Amino acid sequence: MINRKVELFRGDIFYFTSSPLEDIHAYRYIPDGVLAVSEGKILATGSFVEMKKCFSDASVTDFSGKLLMPGFIDAHIHYPQSEIIGMYGRQLLDWLHEYTFPAETMFSSPEHADYIADFFVNELFRNGTTTCMAYATVHPESVNALFTAASQYNMCMLTGKMLMDRNAPEQLTDTVERGGTESRTLIEAWHNKGRNRYVITPRFAISCTDKQLSEAGRLHRDYPDTYIQTHLSENKSEIDQTLSLYPDCSDYLEVYERAGLVTERTVFGHCIHLSEAESHRLASAGAAIAHCPTSNLFLGSGLFNMREANRLGLQTTLATDVAGGTSFSMLRTMGEAYKVQQLNAYPMSPFESLYKCTLGSARVLKLEDEIGSFKEGCYADFIVVEDAVTPSQQIRKDCLQRTGKWDLENRIFGLQILGDDRNIAATYIEGKAVKFKFITRE
Repeated sequence: MINRKVELFRGDIFYFTSSPLEDIHAYRYIPDGVLAVSEGKILATGSFVEMKKCFSDASVTDFSGKLLMPGFIDAHIHYPQSEIIGMYGRQLLDWLHEYTFPAETMFSSPEHADYIADFFVNELFRNGTTTCMAYATVHPESVNALFTAASQYNMCMLTGKMLMDRNAPEQLTDTVERGGTESRTLIEAWHNKGRNRYVITPRFAISCTDKQLSEAGRLHRDYPDTYIQTHLSENKSEIDQTLSLYPDCSDYLEVYERAGLVTERTVFGHCIHLSEAESHRLASAGAAIAHCPTSNLFLGSGLFNMREANRLGLQTTLATDVAGGTSFSMLRTMGEAYKVQQLNAYPMSPFESLYKCTLGSARVLKLEDEIGSFKEGCYADFIVVEDAVTPSQQIRKDCLQRTGKWDLENRIFGLQILGDDRNIAATYIEGKAVKFKFITRE
């Protein structure tokens, strides 16, 4: 029998076992529990008393009173835009030309790409995000830099080279041939190497000719276990311009359907202004939507209707969409999602929000056997969360405890409404604590 080193992490254990939309009790909550980790993976969960007996020789890291949860999964974020977060908003298309495109031209420099990639990965960890599906730029250097930065920690990273061959600055456009060749080289170099996954990334229909979209579809057919990410129906002007460029398509989604890009491995950002016909076709294809509330509000794009998405059986995740989104924090993103849905007369439960950032997102990415829960065999990517790190959080907690209402739902909801990076006490990747750094340009 092989003796394996086991480490125990003590705290209040919480994770989902299935969707709370299907079963409101689809989670495990173990006050004063233990997460047992061996060789970077989850071995077991249980009460501290029982687990300490089972693993009497194991070391114990004590986080008593704090929540231990699976790390957050951000399914739509732009790492090259890290520097332009919080720039004066305007609307989507103006914002792209004024801020995004100039920032992305810098990534022809490997040194700049390395610097931003290091900052980006560290900022994710500081906010409790352990996996993300990120957009890079048109430059292969940007992809190499991000995969390299993530690989230093054995982080699960999904990203890929941007494909654009029109309606962008010359420095950011490629050709169909070069885009396909460079993408294939990157796929061969990085996809399924360690915990890296490649994502075929046409920016959106406005910046891609039909030939380039078709090439993206061909790439996915040649490498069927890659992913696809792009944008869909974020802004009404974007929709109008798309349909003017593709006048033979009846709606925006058809542009991607014709290219073979609507699959069960596709994540579409935003999808605020879908027709019911488009929604039904997305659901039928098994494609997913990344709801990005801080970005949708900041750029004035609109209010995504989660109740309708649930009714139609659409798979949805929550995502930051930095830097159109205004925070790397998934806690803040959940809080803004709640407010958006309140305006739609749908008070989304804190359990639904948290599910869409953990196990729900893992299921969308076909990675539920690796991340998103504390199921045995999953990677030990987890976070340690403190409830009260500000005076407002503490007085709220005191009130709920005094009145006998300090239950799990109120605890999680308070984190979503009042929480941010300050509540993340620690982030672990494969059972190893990540030291938060303040990355500066030398």
